[in-house]
This record gives sequence, C-alpha cells and structure tokens, in this order.
Amino acid sequence: MNLLPKSHEEFSQKDYWENFFKKRGNKAFEWYGEYPELCGNLHKYIKPKDNVLVVGCGNSSLSSDLYDVGYDKLTNIDISQVVIRQMLNLHEKERPDLKYLQMDVLDMKFDNESFTVVLDKGTLDALMPDGKTETVDKIKQYFSEIARVLKIGGRYICISLLQKHILDQILNYFPTNNWMFRVVRCIEAEKKSDDGDSSLPVFMVVCTKFKSLPRVVLEVNMSSEDKMQRLEKPEDIITLISGVQQAAFVCAGLRKSNIADQNDISFDLYKHGEDVPRYTIHVVDLPHDPKFLQYAAFIVPQGREIEWLFSTNNGRKHLARITKYNRLAVIATHRGQEYGSLESVQDELHEAVCQVAPAGVSGKILFLSIGSDVGSRITRCQGSSDISGEYIVEDVEVSYNNKFRRLLYLSTQSVIQSEAKLKAIKTRNGQVKEVVDHTFLTCRHHTYMSVAVQWAAGNRASPSIAVIGLGGGGLCMFLRKFLPQVDITAVDIDKDMLQVATNWFGLKLDEKLHVEIMDGIEFLKKTAQNGKKFDAILFDIDSKDTSIGMSCPPKQFLESSVLDNVLKSLSKKGLFILNLVIRDECLRPAILNDLKNKFTTTAAYKLEDDLNEIVICAAEKVQQNSLTSKVREACGKIDTFFKSNRGQQDELFEIKHFLDNLQINVNC
Repeated sequence: MNLLPKSHEEFSQKDYWENFFKKRGNKAFEWYGEYPELCGNLHKYIKPKDNVLVVGCGNSSLSSDLYDVGYDKLTNIDISQVVIRQMLNLHEKERPDLKYLQMDVLDMKFDNESFTVVLDKGTLDALMPDGKTETVDKIKQYFSEIARVLKIGGRYICISLLQKHILDQILNYFPTNNWMFRVVRCIEAEKKSDDGDSSLPVFMVVCTKFKSLPRVVLEVNMSSEDKMQRLEKPEDIITLISGVQQAAFVCAGLRKSNIADQNDISFDLYKHGEDVPRYTIHVVDLPHDPKFLQYAAFIVPQGREIEWLFSTNNGRKHLARITKYNRLAVIATHRGQEYGSLESVQDELHEAVCQVAPAGVSGKILFLSIGSDVGSRITRCQGSSDISGEYIVEDVEVSYNNKFRRLLYLSTQSVIQSEAKLKAIKTRNGQVKEVVDHTFLTCRHHTYMSVAVQWAAGNRASPSIAVIGLGGGGLCMFLRKFLPQVDITAVDIDKDMLQVATNWFGLKLDEKLHVEIMDGIEFLKKTAQNGKKFDAILFDIDSKDTSIGMSCPPKQFLESSVLDNVLKSLSKKGLFILNLVIRDECLRPAILNDLKNKFTTTAAYKLEDDLNEIVICAAEKVQQNSLTSKVREACGKIDTFFKSNRGQQDELFEIKHFLDNLQINVNC
C-alpha cells in the first residue's frame, strides 16, 4: 500500500492527511526520526518547565515520549480531526494531561504569548511543497501565528529537510525580525530513517524571539562533534546547507550503485571554522570481481597526493586493482594542515568513509596506507612570481630515507613543476647535509626526452641543444652529467624560477650550461632570424591556461609559425623533442597531425601510467629500421649511465617496452 503522496502539492492538503491517517490507523508515522534520535538536540532547547505547542502533531509518538520523561505542559494540534480523535483515545488513560486539539496552524485560537516553545516536526515541509506566491503567502501567515503565540525569549523549533525554497523563507522572516537563528544537523535521525535512505539530511532550526538584537545572529552546527559556528550572511547558510544536501545525496547514491564506468567522485572535508579543506576523499569503483574484497580506505601520505597513482582517476583505479578492493576510498591530506598519528587520522576519517561505503558494509572500516604514519612535508621556500604566481618548494619523505624536493605553483597544486631526489652527503667538517642528486631523474618523461637527446647528440664533438622551460633545472643538470660534451641553452620567461633552481635545486651554470630569461617563442624567432642551429630543441613547458585540455605545452607553442621557427633552428639531422600532456583526448589527433605535416619523421611514446607523451620529430626522412636502431643505441647508453650511478634508476626504464610502443610515422 502506497501511503506517500503522488506529488509534493498534496502535502499541504487537508483531504490528503485525513485519508492518510485513516489508512495508517494507529501506527505512528515519524517524519525525520523519532524521540531517541532527536532527544539529544531537543533537550538542549526545550526544558521540562517550558509550555510547548506541537504543531501538525500527526500520530507521532514524539509528544508522548517527551511527556514520559517529564515534559507535562504539552499541547498538540493538527488539522486532521481523525488523527486528533485517534491520539486522544490512545493517551487519555495513561497521559490525561497530554492535550490534543483539532486546529489549523494558519489560524490558531490561542492567546498572544501563550507558549515558550513551538515544536514543528515536518509540518513546515508539508505546508510548503513549492515556492509559489500563494504558498509563500500561506507560510508568512504561519510564521506570523508562531510569532504571535510565542513569548519573548520563546523558541520556534523546526525539524525539516530545509529544501532551498523553505530555507529561503525561514531566513527571510526570522533573522530580519529580531530572531536569533540557529540550525543543527540531526545526524542520528538520518542514520535511523524509516527507509534506511539518508540521502536527505535532517536539520533542526531554532529561532529565538527577541524584542531587538544589536546584530543579526546566524549560527550553524553540521556535525555531532563540532561546536557552533557563527556565519555573517544568510547566503553563507544557504551555501553550507546546499553543500551538505548535495554531498548526502551523492553518498546515498554511492551506497546503492557502482561507478566503475565513470570517473571517481570526490569530496572535500573541512575542519570546524576553516575555509580550506583538511582532506579530500576520492571514491573509486572497479567492475565487481568476486575475488576482491568489498571496501577499504587508503590514506595517501602527505606530499604524495600529487603523484600519478593518487592524483589521477586511472592511477586510483590502478591502486584499487593492486590492493584488490572493488571499492576504494582514496584519502589525500592538504598542505598547511597538521596531522597527528596514523591512528588519530583514521579516527577523524571513520565517519566520512562509512558514509561512502557500499550497501552491506558496516562497522569498522579497514584503513590501508604506505608505512606506519601519514608522512611529512617540509616547506623550504614560498614566494610569488609575476609570471607563475605563488609557488612553494617543499621536501617530501616518500619512504624511509627517501626524500624528494618539489616545486609547485599554488594555482595548479596537483601538478609537480619540478622534482629532484635528495641524497645525504658528508661535508668536510663531518656534518651531514642533503643535496640534490643530479644523476637521478624523478620525472619519467625526462628519461625518454634524454634518450632522444642522446640520439641527436650522436658522436658529434660539441653538439648543442635548447631546452624551452627551465623549471627547477633538473633535466638540464641531468643532461649536463649524462652528456658532458653537449652545450645546453635553457630558456625560461620567469626570472624567479632561475633563482629557485639555483638556490633550491642545485642548478650550476658554466661554459656548457647557459640560461636565457625570455619568452620561448621570441627566443625561437630570434634564433631562426640569426641562423643559429641546434641539434635538438626540447619543449618542456607547462601551460598557465587551465581552461583547455592541454597542460603542456601552452597552445601557442604549437602554432604553425612557432613550429616553422623550430624547423629553421634545427641542424640538418636535428630533433624536435616535445613533452605533450593532453587531458582532453579530443585534442590529440589534430596536434599529432599538425606535427606530421611539419616534420618528415615523427615518433611518439605515450607513458603507460601517466598523461605525458613524448613526441620526437625530425625534418629529414629516417627509415623505421634506422630510427629503431638509433633509439636502441641511445637507450643502451642511458641505461649504462643509470647503472654506473649506483643502479638507482634502471628499474624505471624498460627499453623493450619503449621500443615496442614507439609509434613511428615516416612521410613518403
């Protein structure tokens, strides 16, 4: 039997409720929770001595529960004569002082200032199914009646779902008429809803009547543990409530569905009173595998949230596969926050990870992580550049005694601009200090770019290359070590990055390594005009424009005129080496096609576990067999270099995979 109305409009109609209670009989119908779930909040704002009016009481047991714990001044009214008769018959013997009256809340027959509390559980929501003019007029009349029957200092307590059209009217009426406004979230009521669906958060609004207030008072509490938070404007409350409602709706959907065919869904978690997030939770689903466990949460160590495995949808799905969970909540920490032990972080997160658990999962959630703590990050430098905006240099311990230094722009914190491995050395006076290890490439795409540079350098006595995009200088310093005969010119538009690279990433300029501070496009134009030739030109430049689906390079660097200048600036056998990072796959075919039209030979390698794609372009025709041979030889030399430097990096470079997946195009 369907006892819910067919449309929202029916909620406010007397005939609907008469019919509803006839069908329902004596079985209590509880809107938004019962006394056990609501009592924690109710007892804060209703005292046993209060004279309480319960409006739209229905056949709820809330009044009888309050009566049984000592609230003996309770008057209940409802528009339905049927339900009033039912409740009188039910309580007249055991609770003779519990009053039930048939009455319309829009036209109450009580004297002015008769009550100290008006309690409304779902009645406002029933009266206001929409925001139409006639409905709003009726609600204004309802609020006016509440104001009339309440004493000064009395409270209107409304338990509601606070849909936006309802919240708007509450805020329009009470705070502007010298009422103190407070709203708390009823967490326990949500957890024990009749149908087990807490997609609709339940709120308790408390409006206290005053003759006058020196200023508008707006307070909120959205957690069972947080303290009350004071907000400045009604718009702040609307935004906060809307965010809670949307998050709860999505969480309810996640409990009932699998999102394996979609990108993961993420939530930011905030600490009370703070405007910056403390955690971000990414919910990842895989197609159901009976061999995998159902659900777990994974805490990403501090500083590692920007790595591919944790920062991309594909990376997080890979993490779920290797940990063998059908659903994984991947939790990232945030810069500027302080965290305690791994156990204390788990305690903080437990309620949130339970909310996004799939159906059937309850109780203690298993937390996974790397190591026994939440990691650490140390800020080494923070500044601002006219070109790149605010930036930060920080040291991150990835694992025990395995540290990396990173440069990040705060406008794009999810992207590592430069990274270097740190190593400990002993100084002459016996002290230990950390320095950058320039024989180690932390960015995998730099390995493949270096292979191409080795190919371009060949056996030339003094080859020259141009690197457009200095960053922290890690690629340039590695090439200086790997190919000491090569003359390197690095170009960067941002003078502040040269200072960062020098002070924090160990960049050292000498007769073989130079830096030009200028626009890379202007540099190429000048080079082409002057007739200077390079054996390789590398593009390793990030884009400041986040509105397009390409992170590297900026789109203007791939314009026809710029590519023409690249061609003019290359030696006869020179190579153009491009780090291409595309987030919108629709852009890729056109870009690669443009490169093929400009260059006779192209070879592209897409990194398997990253967004980077290395494209190697040559003006001259290079047959596939010859190209493969040159690349294999270059791979062997860089592999030998890695192995000779304590074998640090040979596990990161798979020659066979590179050659097998190199997509070669030679124009006829």
